[in-house]
Amino acid sequence: MKIKFCGAAKTVTGSQHLLEINGKKILLDCGMFQGKREESFQMNRKFLFEPKDIHAVILSHAHIDHAGNLPTLCAKGFTGDIYTTPATRDLCSIMLLDSAFIQEKDVEFVNKRREKKHQPLFNPLYTVENAKQTIEQFKSVSYNKSFYIDGLGDNVKVMFCDAGHILGSASVVLEVTENGRTFKLGFTGDLGRKNLPILKDPEFMGNVDYLITESTYGGLYHEPADKIEQGLLDTITDALSTKGKIIVPSFSVGRTQELVYEISKLTAAGKLPHFPVYVDSPLSVNATEVFKLHPECFDEETYKLLASGVNIFGFENIKYVKNVEESKKLNSVKGTAMIISASGMCEAGRILHHLLNNVGNAKNTIMIIGYMAEHTLGRELIKASDKPGYKVKIFGEEHVVKAKVRILNSFSAHADSGEILDYMKQFDRERLKKIFLVHGESPQQENLKTILNSNGFKEIVIPERGTEIEI
Repeated sequence: MKIKFCGAAKTVTGSQHLLEINGKKILLDCGMFQGKREESFQMNRKFLFEPKDIHAVILSHAHIDHAGNLPTLCAKGFTGDIYTTPATRDLCSIMLLDSAFIQEKDVEFVNKRREKKHQPLFNPLYTVENAKQTIEQFKSVSYNKSFYIDGLGDNVKVMFCDAGHILGSASVVLEVTENGRTFKLGFTGDLGRKNLPILKDPEFMGNVDYLITESTYGGLYHEPADKIEQGLLDTITDALSTKGKIIVPSFSVGRTQELVYEISKLTAAGKLPHFPVYVDSPLSVNATEVFKLHPECFDEETYKLLASGVNIFGFENIKYVKNVEESKKLNSVKGTAMIISASGMCEAGRILHHLLNNVGNAKNTIMIIGYMAEHTLGRELIKASDKPGYKVKIFGEEHVVKAKVRILNSFSAHADSGEILDYMKQFDRERLKKIFLVHGESPQQENLKTILNSNGFKEIVIPERGTEIEI
């Protein structure tokens, strides 16, 4: 078997890992690169393989950096099946259409400005029609049920395990028979954390011979998940005292539902006063409905809250904003209000307009509750948290960040260094021959490699984009 690392190699976006087994090519994830605009523009259009040669895709979860470039793959000639869990399939059915729609609208908005300046116009990465085609190629399989990939006989057996990262997220185990030998390859996808809101804890995939694992927070530690409540209380209380707005860039799938869940709990318990909360993302609205369809992914605490009558996805002061006109009206909202909007890394969508209108007001707060990749606007906002007068570019124009920037990393859905190590300690170190670290920036990958080495794990590889390895 050959592995070619085509994305999320020494970076955290664009997850794509190509397997060649018995002459057939299988792609693990097909995510979108996010970061420097021109670089991402090119990388998302040019694969390190021929799309029509891919036999099947195995998808770990619905986040844009893992699933977001599937329509480009299909538009360029991939006609095979996309295997994933039922919840991920349902989320992708709305996420990919939303991604295409946002791209079309953002390009339209930017092109109006570029046309006035007589600059070359852009095209979207893919269209709504491309996304619709892609959704028709999905096949869903529940957790812990072995299945075979059509057209490969019984040479590749696959199973999904709950990764606890977002609704429907999976780690993948492939049992491969090739040249008379059988071995197991594991792919963690994105590992979640214990005690996160709504979802079950990550499930151990069992022993494998080779492992591809994420390393996003390989050398870093989060605040404990139980600190979420206090961080929210402090941030909202401060905003109430200044009568400022709280602008929250948030992933529409997963993080938004978790934030609404936490605010609902605090409000029901009388720890927060009633104040307006707006979820300004059509995808978030639809994703919340998908969450309601998949209680099999919920943890025991969530079941108990539902049984006690708590509306975990909304309360009387929450409003889900669907159309553009309602979104524009949020500019005139007076007093404290929270606006939760996508995209999570501030690279596209309605969040850009809310930042444009609010980042220059010292009464306001930008609340960061998710990972911000290098070279994204979200990462630039984090830099502004301790640099008065720091400027960021929004729609190509510079703006001074006067709003307070609050970072609540207890919300992170990625396992931190200690949590990754706890997961890894479950593997048989003698059986596990080689570990590949992906989905992480170099400093954190090197830190994690050192930590794993010191805990008895032997051969650890940090591949670059384009690295090919035969096992």
